Amino acid sequence: MKIAVVQFAPSFGEKEKNLAAVERLLDDVRADLVILPELFASGYLFLSAEELAGLAEPIPGPVTERLTALARKNNFWIVAGVAESVCGKRSIYNSAVLVGPQGGPSVYRKAHLFGREKKLFEPGDTPFAVHDIGSARIGILVCFDHLFPEAARTLALKGAQVICHPANLVLPGLGREVARIRAVENRIFFATANRFGVERRGGVEIGFTGESQIVNPKGEVLVRAPARGAAVHIVEIDPAEADDKQITAENDIFGDRRTDLYEL
Repeated sequence: MKIAVVQFAPSFGEKEKNLAAVERLLDDVRADLVILPELFASGYLFLSAEELAGLAEPIPGPVTERLTALARKNNFWIVAGVAESVCGKRSIYNSAVLVGPQGGPSVYRKAHLFGREKKLFEPGDTPFAVHDIGSARIGILVCFDHLFPEAARTLALKGAQVICHPANLVLPGLGREVARIRAVENRIFFATANRFGVERRGGVEIGFTGESQIVNPKGEVLVRAPARGAAVHIVEIDPAEADDKQITAENDIFGDRRTDLYEL
């Protein structure tokens, strides 16, 4: 199968502009699975809960409907980060949606909130789920989730071959190395779609690190984007490689687990 990670710099609050940019980037892409950054349609640097509420939307909603149409047109699956409002609740989630030619939307809500997100979003309440998209079994983590090994391990134990990772990473160098570790310790593919650029609003400035990448179960980087620049990077993989958990002839990464000693 072919996996594509999309790296670009969303314009804050301009959902139509950001959707159009993604549609242009993906116009000629031939892939089975496409991953977009965290909060790709809205931007990241919300100055208040009220501002966030004005840009969040339900799932399904206008953004996911556009993504679904794009998935059907190009016959691929899309994982994308969105700000999700829930009818009848005041809570807003930093979510990722999965849509495809015949399926979705499925929703994962970011479990581990980073920094000022804790003042804006509700912590996720969805389980770490694995989705069979035909060409692979995939799991989803959003940005800071990657720093918690239990999250990736849960997905791997449930059978995920690929972890899709929409991100707005801000800590230079950390994200790319954590992804390699998660791939090796679980023997899975790890695909990060990160944004780049700087958002400056209300006297606050946040810079994003780019370097979107796809890593194989041996921790080898199959492709890595530059720190800056919009692009779509595509890699062909064999998801079945992630079903082999052997490290040596005598060692299986899951078979050797000592659940009798762990206290997690």
